[in-house]
Amino acid sequence: RTLRYVPEGSQDKIISDEHVFETLLKIFKALFINDFSRQAHILPLLPEVKCKYLDLLTVEQERSKVNSCNHQNQPLFSPEEVLFNTLGFTITRDRSSLVSAGTGVFVTKGFVPKGTLVSMYPGTVYRKHEPILFQSLGNPFIFRCIDGVLIDGNDKGLSRSVYRSCSRRDQLGPFQMSDESWLTAALQNPLAVGQYVNNCSHEKAANVCYQEFDVPGHFPVELKQYLPNIVYSHDIESHLRCVVLVTLRDIKQGEELFSNYYTVVN
Repeated sequence: RTLRYVPEGSQDKIISDEHVFETLLKIFKALFINDFSRQAHILPLLPEVKCKYLDLLTVEQERSKVNSCNHQNQPLFSPEEVLFNTLGFTITRDRSSLVSAGTGVFVTKGFVPKGTLVSMYPGTVYRKHEPILFQSLGNPFIFRCIDGVLIDGNDKGLSRSVYRSCSRRDQLGPFQMSDESWLTAALQNPLAVGQYVNNCSHEKAANVCYQEFDVPGHFPVELKQYLPNIVYSHDIESHLRCVVLVTLRDIKQGEELFSNYYTVVN
């Protein structure tokens, strides 16, 4: 494993938090509009939001030349297609190009410019001194943030059960506060595969870097259903910690993503 040394947390930014925020809003809004019919149970509770998205939906329908009836019956595009239409690329999990590295993450379509948010690291967020011993045993998917916060990105076993339990605990009526689909093969948020990005090697230089991002309190409630992270302790009030992957250079179609900062708890 390679390490990236950062003197202060404030210097650990490849792109600004505002850039991260705007990118997440852009792709999450596109996913929301694409699957508009599935949102019918929450829109009556948010009349102002409903009007805003109905306007955006009309624009999307005209641009795609699809009538409203088709859009109400089923999603117009797959999440991967939404990602491509919105950010200009798609990513997927596949066998890594590194020998004995298992699964990796590849850019399968399009082009990713330098300084682009290309993926997210999903999982349960543990603050300092919260119990994670049993979840950490034999678990290579625990990411340590600069301030000691841990994110368990394992989609199997006890880690999977803990995430689902916390996610359903925090649901507010019809509003989902997080995305569980990264635990399955059918991702609603196609960016949530960052835990499978392999560490760089002498042969494969890093082309992405992890960057921490605290979700602000004004993040739209209707879009939280696409956030692939949940806090372990419900009674502690603080911003949700997310970790995103940002490109260090231009990345072309067919290239595998490699990180230069990945620490684990053994």
